Amino acid sequence: MGDDSEWMKLPIDQKCEHKLWKARLNGYEEALKLFQKIDDEKSPEWSKYLGLIKKFVTDSNAVAQLKGLEAALAYVENAHVAGKTTGEVASGVVNKVFNQPKARAKELGEDICLMYIEIEKGEAIQEELLKGLDNKNPKIIVACIETLRKALSEFGSKIISLKPIIKVLPKLFESREKAVRDEAKLLAVEIYRWIRDALRPPLQNINSVQLKELEEEWIKVSSAAPKQTRFLRSQQELKAKFEQQQGLGGDADGGDDDEEEAVPQVDAYELLEAVEILSKLPKDFYEKIEAKKWQERKEALEAVELLVKNPKLESGDYADLVKALKKVVGKDTNVMLVALAAKCLAGLATGLRKKFGQYAGHVVPTILEKFKEKKPQVVQALQEAIDAIFLTTTLQNISEDILAVMDNKNPTIKQQTSLFIARSFRHCTPSTLPKSLLKPFCAALLKHINDSAPEVRDAGFEALGTALKVAGEKAVNPFLADVDKLKLDRIKECAEKVELVYGKKAGGAAEKKEGKPITGKTTALPGSAGDKETKDAATKPGPLKKASAVKAGVPPKKGKPATAAGTGGGGPKSKKGPETKEIFESELSIEVCEEKAAAVLPASCIQQLDSGNWKERLACMEEFQKAVELMERSEMPCQALVRMLAKKPGWKETNFQVMQMKLHIVALIAQKGNFSKTSAQVVLDGLVDKVGDVKCGTNAKEAMTAIAEACQLPWTAEQVVAMAFSQKNPKNQSETLNWLSNAIKEFGFSGLNVKAFISNVKTALAATNPAVRTSAITLLGVMYLYVGPSLRMFFEDEKPALLSQIDAEFEKMQGQTAPAPTRGISRHSVGGGDDGEEEEQEEVGNDVVDLLPRTDIGDKITAELVSKIGDKNWKIRKEGLDEVTSIINEAKFIQPNIGELPAALKGRLNDSNKILVQQTLSILQQLATAMGPNIKQYVKNLGIPVITVLGDSKNNVRAAALATVNAWAEQTGMKEWLEGEDLSEELKKENPFLRQELLGWLAEKLPTLRSVPSDLLLCVPHLYSCLEDRNGDVRKKAQDALPFFMMHLGFEKMAKATGKLKPTSKDQVLAMLEKAKANMPAKPAPPAKACSRVVGGAAPAKFQPASAFADDLGSNTMESKPDLKKAKAGGLSSKTKVQGKKVLSKPNLKEDDDKSGPIFIIVPNGKEQRMREEKALKVLKWNFTTPRDEYIEQLKTQMSTCVAKWLQDEMFHADFQHHNKALTVMIEHLESEKDGVISCLDLILKWLTLRFFDTNTSVLMKALEYLKLLFNLLSQEEYHLTENEASSFIPYLILKVGEPKDVIRKDVRAILNRMCLIYPASKMFPFIMEGTKSKNSKQRAECLEELGCLVESYGMNVCQPTPGKALKEMATHIGDRDNTVRNAALNTIVTVYNVHGDQVFKLIGNLSEKDMSMLEERIKRSAKRPSSAPVRQAEEKPQRTQNISANASMMRKGQAEDMSSKLKIMYRTYRIQNRNMGSHSETTHTVPREFQLDLDEIENDNGTVRCEMPALVQHKLDDIFEPVLIPEPKIRAVSPHFDDMHSNTASTINFVISQVASGDINTSIQALTQIDEVLKQEDKAEAMSGHIDQFLIATLMQLRLIYNTHMADEKLDKDEIVRLYSCIIGSMITLFQIESLAREASTGVLKDLMHGLITLMLDSRVEDLEEGEQVIRSVNLLVVKVLEKSDQTNILSALLVLLQDSLLATASSPKFSELVMKCLWRMVRLLPETINSINLDRILLDIHIFMKVFPKEKLKQCKSEFPIRTLKTLLHTLCKLKGPKILDHLTMIDNKNESELEAHLCRLMKHTMDQSGKADKDTEKGASRIEEKASKAKVNDILAEIFKKIGSKENTKEGLAELYEYKKKYSDADIEPFLKNSSQFFQSYVERGLRLIETEREGKGRIATSSGISPQMEGTCVPASTHTVSSSIGNTNGEEVGPSVYLERLKILRQRCGLDNAKQEDRPPLTSLLSKPTLPTVASSTDMLHSKLSQLRESREQYQHLDLDSNQTHSSGIGTTLASPSSAAANIDDLKKRLERIKSSRK
Repeated sequence: MGDDSEWMKLPIDQKCEHKLWKARLNGYEEALKLFQKIDDEKSPEWSKYLGLIKKFVTDSNAVAQLKGLEAALAYVENAHVAGKTTGEVASGVVNKVFNQPKARAKELGEDICLMYIEIEKGEAIQEELLKGLDNKNPKIIVACIETLRKALSEFGSKIISLKPIIKVLPKLFESREKAVRDEAKLLAVEIYRWIRDALRPPLQNINSVQLKELEEEWIKVSSAAPKQTRFLRSQQELKAKFEQQQGLGGDADGGDDDEEEAVPQVDAYELLEAVEILSKLPKDFYEKIEAKKWQERKEALEAVELLVKNPKLESGDYADLVKALKKVVGKDTNVMLVALAAKCLAGLATGLRKKFGQYAGHVVPTILEKFKEKKPQVVQALQEAIDAIFLTTTLQNISEDILAVMDNKNPTIKQQTSLFIARSFRHCTPSTLPKSLLKPFCAALLKHINDSAPEVRDAGFEALGTALKVAGEKAVNPFLADVDKLKLDRIKECAEKVELVYGKKAGGAAEKKEGKPITGKTTALPGSAGDKETKDAATKPGPLKKASAVKAGVPPKKGKPATAAGTGGGGPKSKKGPETKEIFESELSIEVCEEKAAAVLPASCIQQLDSGNWKERLACMEEFQKAVELMERSEMPCQALVRMLAKKPGWKETNFQVMQMKLHIVALIAQKGNFSKTSAQVVLDGLVDKVGDVKCGTNAKEAMTAIAEACQLPWTAEQVVAMAFSQKNPKNQSETLNWLSNAIKEFGFSGLNVKAFISNVKTALAATNPAVRTSAITLLGVMYLYVGPSLRMFFEDEKPALLSQIDAEFEKMQGQTAPAPTRGISRHSVGGGDDGEEEEQEEVGNDVVDLLPRTDIGDKITAELVSKIGDKNWKIRKEGLDEVTSIINEAKFIQPNIGELPAALKGRLNDSNKILVQQTLSILQQLATAMGPNIKQYVKNLGIPVITVLGDSKNNVRAAALATVNAWAEQTGMKEWLEGEDLSEELKKENPFLRQELLGWLAEKLPTLRSVPSDLLLCVPHLYSCLEDRNGDVRKKAQDALPFFMMHLGFEKMAKATGKLKPTSKDQVLAMLEKAKANMPAKPAPPAKACSRVVGGAAPAKFQPASAFADDLGSNTMESKPDLKKAKAGGLSSKTKVQGKKVLSKPNLKEDDDKSGPIFIIVPNGKEQRMREEKALKVLKWNFTTPRDEYIEQLKTQMSTCVAKWLQDEMFHADFQHHNKALTVMIEHLESEKDGVISCLDLILKWLTLRFFDTNTSVLMKALEYLKLLFNLLSQEEYHLTENEASSFIPYLILKVGEPKDVIRKDVRAILNRMCLIYPASKMFPFIMEGTKSKNSKQRAECLEELGCLVESYGMNVCQPTPGKALKEMATHIGDRDNTVRNAALNTIVTVYNVHGDQVFKLIGNLSEKDMSMLEERIKRSAKRPSSAPVRQAEEKPQRTQNISANASMMRKGQAEDMSSKLKIMYRTYRIQNRNMGSHSETTHTVPREFQLDLDEIENDNGTVRCEMPALVQHKLDDIFEPVLIPEPKIRAVSPHFDDMHSNTASTINFVISQVASGDINTSIQALTQIDEVLKQEDKAEAMSGHIDQFLIATLMQLRLIYNTHMADEKLDKDEIVRLYSCIIGSMITLFQIESLAREASTGVLKDLMHGLITLMLDSRVEDLEEGEQVIRSVNLLVVKVLEKSDQTNILSALLVLLQDSLLATASSPKFSELVMKCLWRMVRLLPETINSINLDRILLDIHIFMKVFPKEKLKQCKSEFPIRTLKTLLHTLCKLKGPKILDHLTMIDNKNESELEAHLCRLMKHTMDQSGKADKDTEKGASRIEEKASKAKVNDILAEIFKKIGSKENTKEGLAELYEYKKKYSDADIEPFLKNSSQFFQSYVERGLRLIETEREGKGRIATSSGISPQMEGTCVPASTHTVSSSIGNTNGEEVGPSVYLERLKILRQRCGLDNAKQEDRPPLTSLLSKPTLPTVASSTDMLHSKLSQLRESREQYQHLDLDSNQTHSSGIGTTLASPSSAAANIDDLKKRLERIKSSRK
C-alpha cells in the first residue's frame, strides 16, 4: 500500500487527474462531497475544476466514470462557472457515456445534459445531441434521441427549439436499426404533443406504414395543452407558480391567466425547408404562356402549379412570373386557365408569405375585377387566391384597390368584394383595423347594404358585422349613425355569428375581463401618457388594456372614454347622442305651426306679428322673447316658433330694432329648445342675408353660432357658406367668412368638410371685392392652424400676388397652436366629447391630404417610356427618366396607379451610371411626395432597393438614397419597412457603407416608434455581426442602434439571440447588451393629448422619455397624496417591466419632507482639500477613457459630505430617469444656492462628465442645459475655473462635440463659448487642439471650427504653445480623409488668414502641394478679405471680443462707434499681428495710446473687466487722445460733416478710412481726397500716424473691389474707375513721400499692397481704358516710392514672401513673379545705402524659409532662371556688404539645416577668403571684405550690370559707386574692354566720377568712424519714448542695427586709438554701451568672440523678460528699441514688477 499513501496525501483536484484509477475514484468521491458542501455558487473553488470536468465524464475506467458522472452532475448543478464547460462535457457525454453498457451511466449522462439545459445552456446541448445523431453507433443515437425527448417533455417547446429536430426526423425513420426507429417514433409523438398538426407536413414523405402507426399514436395523445414541468434558473418565479398550482390541485383555468405559460403556437411553415423554383421553370415558359393555343398555355401553367405546391418557397425576384400569371387572370378568354392561374398565384402567395407582399398591389385589382365570372370553380379559385394574397400584405396596403372596385356596376363584383372584406376583417385585430381604415370601408359598405341586389346587401351586412365584431361597437357605431334600426339589428346579428381567426380574444377581450376589478398590476403606458390612465385605473375598476398604446383601437368599456387609449373615439358618437333620432324633423305645414305657436305664445303677440306699425311689432317681439325665455325645453315647438318669426314681413323687416329682437329670439330658441336642422333651414337664409347688416350683423352672427351649437358646426357652416355664395352681396360674403373663422376657433375643426370650403374659399379669393378676399385669407389662416402646411397645396395655382398674401397669413400662424374648442361640447356629451374632438383633429391633417385632387398618370406610363428607361444607351435612359420627372411634376399629386414604372425604376437603381442612379433616387423622392401615403404599396418592390443603394461607395449617392428613404418613410410610416425579412436581408450584406447607413437610419427612426413588427428580431443576428465588423464606423453605428433595438425587443429576447454566436463574440456582445440596457430609452409616449389636459393643461414636450410620475413629482396637479402614490406606482411599473429593475413598492412620504434643506452643503476649504489630495496623488486623478467603477465610487465618497443624501441617491441611481430628476432639481436650486454650487463645482463638473458617457440623449440634453445655466451664473459671479476643474471637465465636454446629433453639437459649442468667460481662451486652446486628434471625424471638424472661432475672437495670442506650432498642427488636417474635417481645417486657416494675412503661410511651413493648392484655392474663394472677419464677431459675440489688450473698452457709444468699430477691428488685427507674431514680428511702431496696454488699469482690476463687458463702455475717452494736438477748426475744414458726431481726430480718421473701402465709388473718392488733404498739410500729416496700416488695408480692399467687381460691371462708366484709381494712387504717393509715415507700413500690409499694385499693372483691362497708360505709369512711380521710402526690412521681407507665394501659386502668371523680382533687384541696388537700417536677421530668416520651400533643385526646374539669379545676387550683395559677420545674423532660424542658406553663405565666404587672403579691416562698411572668386563669366556679368547702370540716367550715381567698390576689391580687375567701346566723353565721365567718390569716401569715413553712431540712428532715437517694448527685433523706424556690429566697430576704433577694452559683463547691456571710455584690450580674437556671445546672450535674456505677451516666448530678441537710453534700466525693472503683480493678482 506504499503507493496508496503517496496519492492519499494529494489534494482533491490532483487526485482526480491521477494515473491510478483508484486514486481518481477516491478523488471523484471527495469532489462530489466537496461540491455538495460548497454553499456559495461563486466560490473560487469551482474554478479549479473547470478543466477537469470533461475528464470526470470521459474516465476510461467504468467504475470511476460512474462516480465521475455523479460529481460532474453536482458540479453543473451548483457551480456558477459550469456553463463554460458545456461544449466539451456534452460531447464527452455523447461519445463516451451514451455508448456504455451500464444503464446508470446513460441515466447520469442524460441528467447532466438536462442540468446544462436548466442552467440556460440548452442550445449548446441540443447542438451536441444533434451531432450525436450522426454517430455510427446506434446506442449513441438512441440515447441522444431519448435525451432530446426528455428535454422536450420537461422543458417544453419554448426552450427546446424544434425546427432542427424535425429536420432530422425523417432520416431517423429511415434507419436500419429498429431501436432507432422506435425511439424516433416516441420523439415524434412527444413533438406532436407540443405542436399538433404543424408536424404533419414535414413528415409527409416518410414510409406510409410508419406514418399510419404515427397517426394512431397521435390520436391517443391527450388534447390538453402540455405544460413545462422543469424550469430554467431564470424562470424561478414561473416554477413557484407551477408548484403552487400543483398544490391547489392544478387549477384548470390557470393556464389562461398567465400568458407567459401558454405554449407558443409553432407554425408548420417555419419548420419547412424553402425550395427554389424559379430556376426550375420550363425554359420556354414565358413564350408558352403567351402562345396562341390554349393547350400550350395550360401546359405552362400546369408546370408552375406543380412547382408552387411546395409549401415554402425560396425568396427571389418573382416579378416576371407574377406579371405573366396576372395577365392570364385578367386577359385570358379561357376560364379554365383563369382558374389555373389563380391557383398558381394562391400557391405562390402561400409559399412566399410576406415576401409576396410586394406583388400584392399589382394582382389584387385584377382578381377583384375578374369576380365578374359566374362559374363557381373560377370564383372559388379566385377567392382562394385573393385570400392567400391578403395574408401576405396588410389591409392598409390594398385598401385603395378594394375601395376602387366597391363602386363597380357589376353586382357579382360588389358581392365578392364585400365577402372578401368580411373574410379579411376576420384576420384583423383592433390595432390593424384603425379608425382611418374603418371610415372609408364602412362608408362603401353602407352603400352596399342599400343595394338593389339582395346578394350584395347580404355580403355588405356580413362585412359590417365582422367589422363590428373585430373593432368593437365604440369604434364602428359612429359610422353607422344614419342606419335605420332594422338594418342595424341585422348587422349585429351577423356580428354574433362571426368566428374570428384570432379567437374571441381580439374583439371581446374587453367584455371578458369586464367583471374583474383591476388589481395593483396595471401596466401604464410607457412614457408620459400613462398619467391619466393610471389615475383612472386607480379610481375606477375598469380594464386597462395591457399596452393600450399598441392596441389603441380597443378602448376600455368602463370608465371614461377619454383615456388616451380610447382612440376609438367615443366622442363623435356621444356628441351626436340626443340628435341621432331627430336630426331632421318632418316639415310642418304653416297651419300646424300656427296652432302650436298659439298654444305657447300670448294671443296678442301672434296678432301683432305682421302689424303695419313698427312699435306694435316691437312690443310683440318683446312678448315673444319673454315667452321663449320662460318655456321648458321639452315643450318648446322650435320649428313652429321660427316659422312664426319668418312669417311676413319675416326677414324683410325694415325696422332695425325689431329685426335685432327677432334675431336675438332665434338665438334663444336655438339655445333653449331641441333645435333641429329643419328649423335651422327655415331661418338660416334670413340670417345670412342680415349678417352683413351694420346694425343687425352681430345679432345674426350670434344666432348662427347658437344654431351651429344645436345642429353642429359642420352642417351649419356648409349651409351658411353655400347660401352666402349663392347671392351677390359681398358684405354678406365677407362677414359670413369672418363668422366661420371665429366659429372654427370656438368649435374646433372636427367633422368639417374641408373640400367644400376650399371650393368656396377659391371663389372668395377670386372675388373683386377686397374685403371678401381678406376674409377668405383670414379663414385660411384659421384653417391652417388645424390642417397644417398641406392646406397650401390646394392654392398652388393661384396668382403669385394672392399666394404671397396667403403665405404671409400662414407665416403669422406658424408656431401657434389651435385653441381648445370652447363650444359644441358641453351640452351633449359631458363625458367624452372633448376627447372625440381631439381624435378627429388629429386626423384632419391626413384627411386633407386625401382630399387633394390626384391625377391618374397610369396612361402616361407607356410601354415605350418603360423601354426607354431600360435602353442600352444611357442617354436614352436619361431621356426616359427626364420624361418621368416631368410627368410627375405636371401632375403634382398622383394616384397610386403607375403601371409598369416601379419595375423600370427599380432597374435603374443599380445602373452603372451613377448620375442616373441619383436621378432615379430624386424621382422616387418626388414620387413619395406626389403619391402621399399610398406609396406604401411600393415599399417592398421600390423602397427596399433604395436601401440597397445605401451601400454605394459614393458619398453623394448614399446621401441621395438616405434622403429618398426618409421621404418615403415620412409618407408610409416605419411599419412597412420593418415587416418581413427584407430589411434583415439588407443588413446581412457585408457592405460597410450599407451597414453603417442602415443602422444609422434605424437608430434615428426606432426611438420614435411606439411599436414595431416582430420581424425586427430577424435583424438582430446581423446587428450582432455588425458589432464585430472590421469597419470601425459600422461598429460604432451598431452600438448606437443597440439600445433602440432593445427598447422594442426587450433585453431577454436580445440576450437569447446571442446563443448562436461564438463564445468569444457572445461574451463581448452580452457585455454591450448590458451596457445598452442601462441606457435604454423608454418607448415614446402615445400622442399625449388627453394627458396634457390633466397635467396643468401644459402639453408635454414633443418627446419625454421620463415616465409621467417623474414629471409630476414636483408639480401640484395631483389632487391628493394617495393619488400621487398610485400614479407613482403605476407610472413606475411600466418602466420597471421594461428594464427589469425593482419596483419601488411605495414612495416614502417621509422622503419628501427631507428634501426641504439645501442640496449642496458648503464645507469650508473642502474644494482646496480635494485639490491637495489629488495633487498629492492620494486619490485617483480624474483622467480616463471610460469611467471605471473606482472613479464613480471615489466621486460618490467625495460628494457624500457636501451633497444632500437624497440628491446623491438620484445622481448615482442606475436608472437614467433619476439622473434627469437630479438635474431638474439642480437647475431649480442653481440661483438660490450659488455659493453651494461654487463650493462643490469640481464635483458637479466631474459628475457631469460621467453623464457624457451615458448614451441616453434626454440626460445629455438636460446636462447641457444645466451647464449653460451654470456657466452663465459663474460668469455673473466673476468666478474663474481652477486648473483642476478645467482639466477634469473640458476634455470630456470636447468629446461631445463629436456627437452625431446636431442639437447636442450646437449646445456643446455654445457651452465652450461661454467657458471662455470664466477660463482664459489661451488655456482652452490646447484642450480643443487635443480634441482634433480624436478618431471621431465630427469631433475633429467641430474642434477645428472652434479653434477658428477662438483665433477670430481673441487674435493669435490664443494659439498655444506658439502660433507656428498650432497652425502646423491645424494644417495637418487639410489632408484628412474626411471631407468635413478637411473643410473645417481649411476654413479655420482661412479665418486665421483673414485676421493675419500672408504670415499664415510662413507659420504653416511646408505643406504638400495638394494641400497647399487646396488652401490657396479656399483663400481665394473665401470672399472674406483680411480683416472683414472679426467684424461679425464684434456684433454677434460681445462676450468673445474681449481682447486681452482691453481695446474693446475703448469703443465709445453713439454712432461714432458703429462707423469706426469695423475699421478699428481691422486695424487691431493688423496690430496684433505686428505685436505678437513671434519670430516674424514687424518693426515696432509708435503705438497710439488707445492700443497700449494700460498697466495701471490691469493691475487694479483683479480680473473683473473680462467678465463685465458693458461696464467698460462707460469710459470717458477724451483724455486718451491728448497726444494728437490738431487745431479743431482745421479739421472742420477737412470734413465739416463729421464734426457733430466725432469729438476727436482719431475717430474721424477711422471713419474717413472706413469710407475708403466703401463699395460706392463717390464715397470712396471723397474719403481719399480728404485723406490726401490731411497728408499734404505738414502740420496735420502727423495725425495719420498710427493709422497707416489701416489706411493701406482700406485702399487695398478698394483696389480688390475695383479689380473683382467694378471692372467687371458693364453698367459702370469706366471714367469713374479711372478717377478712383488716380485718387488712390495720388493719395498713396503723397503718403509715401512722407518718410516717417511710410515707414509705419508693416510687412503683411506691404506684401498685400505690392501684390495689389503689381496685379493692377498687369491688368489688361486697365490698358484698354482711355487713360489706362497714364494709370499704369503712375502705379510704376508709386511702386518706386514704396520701395524707396517704406521701412527697408519690411519691404524686403514682403517682396521675398510675395516672390515665394507667386512661385508657389500655380495660378499666378510668370509676368507677376518677374515684376516682383524686378522690385527685388531694385532693392538690391539700394542695399549699399540701406544696409545699416535693415534687420538682417529677419531678412535671412525669410531667405531661409524661401530656400526651404524652394531648394536649389526645385528652383532650377523653374521655366526662367531669374528666381535663382535673383536670390544669388541678393545673398552675394549681402555677403559683400557684411562680410563674415553675415553669419552672426542667423539667430532667428530654429533649424539651420532645413535649408541650404548657411552652406551657401559659407561657400561665398570661403571663395572670397581664398581670393583676397586678408580681410580689409579699414572700410567703414565692415561688410565689403570677402567676395567669392568669380569666374570670368561672372566678372563680365557683374561689370556689364554696373556699366549698364552708369549708362542709365537715374542710376548713374549708383553705378559709379558700385564700380568704385568693385575696383577697390579687385584691383587687378580689367575694365578696359568695357570702356574701349564707349565714347571718349563717357570714359572721362567715369574716371571723374570715380575720383569724386574716392575723395568723398575718404572724408566721410573719417567722420563716421569717430562718432560711432550712424547719422540715421541719431535722428531716430528721440521719438521712441512712447514705445511699449515688445518682443520685436525691430528698431525705431525699422532701422535694425545689431549691437554686436557696433561693439565690434567700437573695439576696432579703440584699439586704433590705443584705448583698452574693458570687460562688460557687469554693465546693463545696450543701455550705455558707449558711455565708459576705459576698456581693457581683448587678448585674442577668440576672447573677443566669447565676450561678444555673452553680451548677446545677456541682451537676449534681458528682453525676453520684457515680452508683454505672457503666453509666448519668442525665439530671439537681439536688437530692441528702448524707451530712452538713460531711463531704460529703470523702466525695465518697473515694468517687470508691474507684470509680476498683474500675474499674481490674476491667479
